[in-house]
Amino acid sequence: HVQLVESGGESVQSGGSLRLSCEISLYIYSSACMGWLRQAPGKEREGVAIIFPGGDIRDYIDSVKGRFTISRDNAKNTVYLQMNSLKPEDTGIYYCAATLGYCAAVPYFLNRIEAGSGYRGQGTQVTVS
Repeated sequence: HVQLVESGGESVQSGGSLRLSCEISLYIYSSACMGWLRQAPGKEREGVAIIFPGGDIRDYIDSVKGRFTISRDNAKNTVYLQMNSLKPEDTGIYYCAATLGYCAAVPYFLNRIEAGSGYRGQGTQVTVS
């Protein structure tokens, strides 16, 4: 049974920072492509960032480039999303997700998760005002 548990979401003011964390079951972590999705109120879920299993390749959507950083700590089976210079449009539920096998850019990752070919957590709320 695969579990992804997110934490770190809260309400912040515009321009502030947050760090989201996601702990994943050990037995798939080392080979999993990990990423973050988000869903704003009234909008479809979108991919935000992904990181390859080795941690050497990352991809971001344009709207967060230069502000968000995804990283992984293999010793803790945890993936992070450091979010700086937050804007109101970053508000939403943030989901940690994982896929096995081929790892590619954010759109491919999102498609696989939405198609059911991966794992997703319950989400953590981020509100920027």
